[in-house]
Amino acid sequence: MNFQQNEITEQVAQTARDFALQHIKPHVMQWDERQEFPTHIFKEMGKLGLMGVLVPEQYGGSGLSYFEYVVTIQEIAKVCGSIGLSLAAHNSLCTGHILAFANDAQKQQWLPKLATAEWIGAWGLTEPNTGSDAGNMKTTAVQEGDEWIINGTKNWITHGKTGDVAVVICRTGEPRTKDNATAFVVERKTPGFSGGKKENKLGMRASETAEMIFDNCRIPDANRLGQVGEGFKQAMKVLDGGRISIAALSLGIAKGAYEAAVAYSKERHQFDKPIASFQGISFKLADMATEIMAAELLTMQAADLKNKKLPVTKEAAMAKYYASEVAVKVANDAVQIFGGYGYTKDFPVEKYYRDAKLCTIGEGTSEIQKIVIAREALK
Repeated sequence: MNFQQNEITEQVAQTARDFALQHIKPHVMQWDERQEFPTHIFKEMGKLGLMGVLVPEQYGGSGLSYFEYVVTIQEIAKVCGSIGLSLAAHNSLCTGHILAFANDAQKQQWLPKLATAEWIGAWGLTEPNTGSDAGNMKTTAVQEGDEWIINGTKNWITHGKTGDVAVVICRTGEPRTKDNATAFVVERKTPGFSGGKKENKLGMRASETAEMIFDNCRIPDANRLGQVGEGFKQAMKVLDGGRISIAALSLGIAKGAYEAAVAYSKERHQFDKPIASFQGISFKLADMATEIMAAELLTMQAADLKNKKLPVTKEAAMAKYYASEVAVKVANDAVQIFGGYGYTKDFPVEKYYRDAKLCTIGEGTSEIQKIVIAREALK
């Protein structure tokens, strides 16, 4: 496996890095404090091709590989985890689902708007009572002639209120039966589709998380993705790619916290020496650097398999599990290195600390990742 970055990957990383420093960094704490979802930032990223990294050029996207996708999310998340999270959800979940399972007419209809950020995308699987137990969803879609009628509520949905279009997984068969769910695309303007409660969160506060409510929402059968009954299988495949996204997001947060800690440890003096010279601090930094590199190798391995269209379920789960736990540990250690200052909002590490925790929960908890890894290992 050769993970050496080529010229294109480096150019994409530099583009994302420059954009984050210029357009995101000055506003990070303002957006965080206000829980403001800055849609204009995503429109600007759309102009740079960052909202359709994996979408082929024929559908208005950048047509790049998972390597470019991983570095894009990393560079944005190093500055703001919230923006990185929304970028990942838009690209890998909503857009990714349509890219993987839509027919050509459907791709022509929705991908150009998503790839350019004319439309922001959402993806609905989770419900109030079905988190990890997604197969027991209550949201239903009932066919009536050439239409489907959707009823139910999805929650914890990134862009649940603001998203212009959503891919929604609905139950179309009996609960807990094989092939009981189907995926549909629902546009925001559709009667009966509305946003509900917006969550007040610990971290990732500038990334909108909200309910999506469906009340006798009628959509044409032309909005169905794939065959009836394939929805849950499709969702699991989409989550393989989504878990690489969260691994990349975790890496960005971990690297941001680590770089802040290194810089501070050189500047902060105690007992007439920089604290980096004390073993208690330098050993923390050594562990942080090692764990970040291990997480990056797992993530790039998963991206490499994804590029080659090889099975990636186990490797994606490993990357997501390990990288997310590393992000939490590195952010925690960064706060410790900053000491009392790390506990204040005047320094960046408290936000990395708050943002990192979501990575161990979203798109499958760490515990679910262990189940996936064990199941694949025991096959």
